[in-house]
Amino acid sequence: MGTTKLTARALNRATLARQLLLSRVKLDVPTAMGRIVALQAQHPASPYIAMWNRLSPFDPTTLDAALADQRLVRATLMRVTVHTVHAEDYTPFREAMEPTLRGSRLGDPRYRASGLTAADTDAFLPHLLTYAEARPRTAAELRTWLEDHLGTTATPADTAAHRMLRHYAPLWHAPTGGPWSFDARQSYVAASPRPSLTDPEAAAEGLRTLIRRYLQGFGPATVADMAQFALIPQRRIKTALSAMPEELETLHATDTGQTLYDIPGAPRPSEDTPAPPRLLPMWDSTLLAYADRGRLLPTEYRPYVTRVNGDVLPTLLVDGKVAGIWRPLPDSIEATAFHPLPTAAWDALTEEATALHAFLTARSDPTPYRRHDHWWTKPLPATAETRVLPAD
Repeated sequence: MGTTKLTARALNRATLARQLLLSRVKLDVPTAMGRIVALQAQHPASPYIAMWNRLSPFDPTTLDAALADQRLVRATLMRVTVHTVHAEDYTPFREAMEPTLRGSRLGDPRYRASGLTAADTDAFLPHLLTYAEARPRTAAELRTWLEDHLGTTATPADTAAHRMLRHYAPLWHAPTGGPWSFDARQSYVAASPRPSLTDPEAAAEGLRTLIRRYLQGFGPATVADMAQFALIPQRRIKTALSAMPEELETLHATDTGQTLYDIPGAPRPSEDTPAPPRLLPMWDSTLLAYADRGRLLPTEYRPYVTRVNGDVLPTLLVDGKVAGIWRPLPDSIEATAFHPLPTAAWDALTEEATALHAFLTARSDPTPYRRHDHWWTKPLPATAETRVLPAD
C-alpha cells in the first residue's frame, strides 16, 4: 500500500477531474454518467444542467433518449433520495442500499401506522412489481392496486405511507414528458432485472461495487465520506473495505491526517491544475458526496447554500470552490458572489451564464428553479455582490 499524502487542494482537483469539471469533454451521455457515477435528481432539470456543465457538445435530447430507453434510470437510491444512474449500476447500488432503505422506509412510523409489516411487504411486493412491469403505473394506480389486493384493513391509509413504499420498492421513475423528461406527475415501472432484496450476500457484494464506483467518481475518500455518500453505517463500509485490501490504495490527507482510499491509477491531477468557473445545478452531487463538504464548499458558506429544509442551491464554482449562488431569471442569470471576485472570474461567469441561459431557453424553461426563489430573500453574507449577467 502506498503512503501518498494529498493536500486539500489536490483532493479538490481529483474530484473535479473525475466529475468532468476541469474541462468539458466529448462523451455520449451514458458513458459520461458511467464516469460521474450518479447525479442527484429530485429536481428534473438538475441532471440536464449537470451534464451541460460537463460535456461539449451536450445535446439534451440525448439525455431524453437515454432515460426513455432505460440506458439511464431515475430511482430512489443513495441517501434515500432520487438519483439518475447508469442502468448497469442500478442493481448493485440498490442491493447495497437495501438495509438502509428497508430500515428507513419500512421501519418508518408512518409506514407501520398503516398496519403493514415488513413481512407483509415482502409477501406482496413481487406481485406489485409484476403489475408495474406491464406498463408504467401512476402513483394513484399503485394505490388502487394495493386497495384491491390487500383490503382496507391492511392498506396504507395515508400519502406518507404510500410514499415510503414507493421509495422502498425497486421501481424506476418513468418519463412523463415536459422539458426535463419528468414533471410533477409521478409514474413508475418495475426495475429490470429485479435486484435481490433481503439477501445479506447480495447487499455485501453490492456495497463493494458501490464503493468501487464511488471512488472512481469521487475519490480519494475516507470511510466517513463513503458512509455519507450512501447514508450507510460506517461499520458496513469498514467491513466491505476489509474484503477489498488488494483492490484499493491507501493514502493520507496532509491537512487532517485522515486515511483515504482510492482506486489505483485513478486521476489525481496536480493541485496547480486550473479549474474554470462553472454554474452548478441544485443538489449537484459534488457538494453532497463527502462527510467533509469543505472539499468544494467552504464551511462558512454552507448555511447560505444548504438551506434548513435540505435544499442545496445552484452554486458558482470559482477556482474549484463554491464562491456563491445563482438563479435563472426570465431573460438572464442572477449571480451572487459571497466574496469579491476578480474581473477575469466575472468575465468567465458571464460567458457561462450567457450560454446557460440560451440552453434553458431552448428547452422552453428559462426559470426551472423558480419555486425556490424564496431562498434569495433570506440573508446572505455582508460581503456578497449580486450581478445580473447578460444573456446576450
